[in-house]
Amino acid sequence: MAAASSNPAFRNSSAFNTAIKPDAIFTPSASDLNEQFGRPSATPTDTGRMTYEDTIVKIVIAFGLLLVGAALGWVVPVLALPAAIVGLVLGLVNSFKKQPSRALILIYSAVEGIFVGGISQIFATQFGQDIVPMAVFGTLGVVAVTLALFASGKVRASKRATKIFLVALLGYMAFSLVNLVLQLTGVVGGAQGIRSMEIGNTGIPVGAVIGIFVVLLAAYSLVMDFDMIKTGVQSGAPRIFGWQAAFGIVVTVVWLYLEILRIIALFRE
Repeated sequence: MAAASSNPAFRNSSAFNTAIKPDAIFTPSASDLNEQFGRPSATPTDTGRMTYEDTIVKIVIAFGLLLVGAALGWVVPVLALPAAIVGLVLGLVNSFKKQPSRALILIYSAVEGIFVGGISQIFATQFGQDIVPMAVFGTLGVVAVTLALFASGKVRASKRATKIFLVALLGYMAFSLVNLVLQLTGVVGGAQGIRSMEIGNTGIPVGAVIGIFVVLLAAYSLVMDFDMIKTGVQSGAPRIFGWQAAFGIVVTVVWLYLEILRIIALFRE
């Protein structure tokens, strides 16, 4: 008989004070081992890792809230400006958070939807009701083509291309800021400032050329989003980062939609 444990927590427990006889040790049989090894392996979902299926569900949920918000913004377009400000703040917070927040990302999607719906109503009022479906189908077309090229392996994100993308993005942001200041101060006219100006006597707005360039930037941003999802799944990233992927897709698609909406509006001024 083994000596009783000196630990008070175990002293009164028969499970820790009873001696184990050699013949009481369990030895698994061949059938037990076969059954154990025959069980299915744990999936990434079981271990709390990113999967394509789970990430797609998160993206669908985020876009569902975006559409709900867009419906509200369409009915009450005056909410577009406050939604834009709140969306900008939430976008920055979500971008710099080390750990994705599902709640903040879903709130961002809804608020961004209100902004998109409101601005779409404003554009539709000024440039025709058909401008919105044209922009929607244009956006879906770019997303579909980009996804097909990425899935086929013909387009991939690279360090060099990403550096060029970041420089071009900063340049576009600087241009947009200057254009806004010139519009507010009355230096340039037109609904879209410098964008509304024509290139020589061609009749082609400056904004159309810039817009096509920005659409290409947004398409590459989608490539980076898809690459992030692929890398996350292959490296076994925590499941929560599926929400970060959803956030990135929402940001890029909204940006793409607004640029296409802007391009169409330029030709209707």
